[in-house]
Amino acid sequence: MSNRSGVLLLIAVVLLYGIPFARAADPQPYKVDMASTGDSALNSTLKATSELETLRKTAPVGPFGLIGRARGDLERLKTVLESFGYYQSYVEIRIDGLPLDDPGVGEELTSRSKDKDAEIKITFSIGPLYHLRKIEIDGTVPSGSEKTLQLESGAPAIAADVLAAGERLLTALEDQGYAFAKVDTPIAYEDPPNRVLDVKFHVETGNLVKIGDIRIRGLKTMKESFIRRRLLVHTGEQYGSTKVEAARKDLLALGVFSSVSVRLGTKPDSEGRIPLTFNTRERAGHAVSVSGAYSSDLGGSTGVSWTKRNVSGRADSLTLSATAINLGGGTSTNGVGYDVNGKYLIPDWKQRDQSMQVAVGAIRQYLDAYDQKAYTGSVTVNRKLSSIWSVSAGLGIEQEHINQHECGVGQCIDTDPGCSEIDPDPPAGTTTPPPCNERFSYTLLSLPITALFNTTGQDSPLADAIHGMRVSVNVTPTFSFGHPSTRFLVSQATASVYFDLNNIGLNNTPGRSVLAMRALAGLAVGASQFSLPPDQRFYAGGSGTIRGYRYQSVGPLFPNGNPIGGTAINAGSVEFRQRFGESLGTAVFLDAGNVSKNLSPFNGQLKTGAGVGLRYYTPIGPIRLDVAVPLQRRSGPGVINPDDAFEIYIGLGQAF
Repeated sequence: MSNRSGVLLLIAVVLLYGIPFARAADPQPYKVDMASTGDSALNSTLKATSELETLRKTAPVGPFGLIGRARGDLERLKTVLESFGYYQSYVEIRIDGLPLDDPGVGEELTSRSKDKDAEIKITFSIGPLYHLRKIEIDGTVPSGSEKTLQLESGAPAIAADVLAAGERLLTALEDQGYAFAKVDTPIAYEDPPNRVLDVKFHVETGNLVKIGDIRIRGLKTMKESFIRRRLLVHTGEQYGSTKVEAARKDLLALGVFSSVSVRLGTKPDSEGRIPLTFNTRERAGHAVSVSGAYSSDLGGSTGVSWTKRNVSGRADSLTLSATAINLGGGTSTNGVGYDVNGKYLIPDWKQRDQSMQVAVGAIRQYLDAYDQKAYTGSVTVNRKLSSIWSVSAGLGIEQEHINQHECGVGQCIDTDPGCSEIDPDPPAGTTTPPPCNERFSYTLLSLPITALFNTTGQDSPLADAIHGMRVSVNVTPTFSFGHPSTRFLVSQATASVYFDLNNIGLNNTPGRSVLAMRALAGLAVGASQFSLPPDQRFYAGGSGTIRGYRYQSVGPLFPNGNPIGGTAINAGSVEFRQRFGESLGTAVFLDAGNVSKNLSPFNGQLKTGAGVGLRYYTPIGPIRLDVAVPLQRRSGPGVINPDDAFEIYIGLGQAF
């Protein structure tokens, strides 16, 4: 046969047998059916490990690439099963009903229509669960160190638990001063007939060391003397890895460093001491931030703040901010206002974990309840008692001018469907309101005392708490000099609880499904309802208390429908929060509460609001959009200042 004839024959063969390949889909679409093992945690890990699952949409492949991906999954999934203690397990993957080792798999894929998904089925035979039998440490360790392994004979032979045990042992040795201790990857010995594993940890402790010279690198404007006074570790102390890490985090918490790392010397000196070097990187000396929010009752707000970090080289800071409020006209406002303030914060004032803040401010706002123009000043000392307890005490002074829109005699009975009649028999202690739109001036001297209990692990109010609780109790004796002059005591307690539903098995990923609950109670004693300055009374309604009702609209009202305010408040909220993907989430909530002249939890004119919300999670906190409706809406003919059909709230951070 001539060369020309051979080439023509080859082309004919390729054309004849290459037709299926020409019609093959590339990439090959497919769907995956992964059988359940009966263990939700194991199922989740298998699904997250399978490249057939994780790369199906993001990294499409052709027919033979799909076969290779499936073959790789066999080993990956087998490793997962063994890591959970199933050492006699078996994984089978079929494509269109054919096992991977079937010679016809390739032809099956290449001959199918490009519009038809390949069907991949993954099944498991997990076999018996192996358990631990002997747990040994090979090497000399301090007495009691074996307890840090937290492994027991008879426990399931889960690889993650065994590896974590080795890490715990290493940390324990380092905390006891063995800075150069080594714990090798544990060796497991399988006994298939008895379905058990024997595990051995090889350990070399090295010598005990103490902390030697401490060097601090990277300081520019920070004073080294301040840093050294604040350090939690000192030369001559016994080395401990946890103690050193706590010192690193403590410096980072000052807020003036973008990063803090610790480098350990390579070997101890002749005195058995190891040098430490703290490498720091200071944040920019100035920061500017912009804020904004919107609600249908208060309108929009936008502000800017400027912060000077490390004013004197001791981590002190000066923050100046200005915010325009009630922009665009909310249903509870009557004009654009402002809120400006300056704050100077001194950390470690007089002693460690004690700060002092000096603040001045001015506010102008036009609300349905009252118009206010005020100048404020305060000095507050905050003392951190522990990682979860803190207390503060301060002195505040406020000079304000208030015009409350009070009309008529007595007060309105807040009933459904409207609030337009005068209470003919006001309760004892209720004074007659002054004439309409009379202006009052007050000078307030206050002594606020606050205790805070926080187990959420989140110090910032913008951070998204997913477990634990926050409890705040505030007592503020106040002296009011004005018309009339009076003394009163305002007490308020707030408790928020966050429960991760992962703890009861309702979600496999921690922090994705959270039930949040809040309770609020407040009481003002020593002055009657109208003796209290209007801004010192309690109001409810709005994003901070009962969503669905306008700001300050829940509680006693004047005959013209404007809020009076009360001397007691009760409120509570229940909210379910669910995250989806990396950044999105939703919320469903119910709020309830009332404002009155005495503290009677959820009695009297109880108002409830319900709604739904969207969340977009950012590094500084979730952006929140809530829509709520009032469930006891005042509306209809003859109702003065009726409730809106719904309210909208947009802001940064969760509602609580």
